[in-house]
Amino acid sequence: MQDNTSSPLPLRKKSGGLRASFLTGLVVVLPVGLTIYVIWSVVGWIDSWILPLIPASWQPDALLRDYFGENVSFSLRGVGVIVFLIFTIIVGWIAKGLIGRSMINRAERMVNRMPIVRSVYTGIKQIAETVFAKSEKNFDRTCLVQFPTPGVWAVGFVAAEPKGEIATKLPNRENMITVFVALTPLTSGFLVYVPSRDVIMLDMSLEEAFKLVISAGLVYPNGKDYPNDKNYPPQLEP
Repeated sequence: MQDNTSSPLPLRKKSGGLRASFLTGLVVVLPVGLTIYVIWSVVGWIDSWILPLIPASWQPDALLRDYFGENVSFSLRGVGVIVFLIFTIIVGWIAKGLIGRSMINRAERMVNRMPIVRSVYTGIKQIAETVFAKSEKNFDRTCLVQFPTPGVWAVGFVAAEPKGEIATKLPNRENMITVFVALTPLTSGFLVYVPSRDVIMLDMSLEEAFKLVISAGLVYPNGKDYPNDKNYPPQLEP
């Protein structure tokens, strides 16, 4: 007697294939979609701040209506970003000159006389200089450091050597370096001073290390492959 009962196995295979295809497509579409959405939102936010500062006769839609006629309506997004970039470049060019530096110094002296404004301005300026300025104060290398206890390793970002009061009052006068250990998902972190002999320098870039920390170890950089033996990582001296 022939069994007419159909096996659910083919249906499970089809549903499993559809699920795998959906997840694969999601991995491809989600980063692209979120990137476009974030850029589009940021551009719109900048336009909402910059365009009201432009005179009505110089607004993009007014200029286009003058050229194409009153019946034509345009909505251009990104004009505010272009105006902001041009304005920022001009300000930076002026600030690099002698007159610009003297004007900035005079304005900063005025700001330093205002208690609350001084604190806000100084904090924002330090953050901007740390993030955007190209100097020796920026993070330049990545490393592994034993944190928070010996035997537990964390990814760190090497900054400048300790200076000033901290450098003179450290108990060990050996070669010390400053390491920033970020927390997932980079909401905060710890600034530690450790001897250079207790730090293992890494070949991965800053961007790769940030991805590794933000993803909680799920996104691993495609770097150099090392043999899986007992000699790696190198053992530190006691």
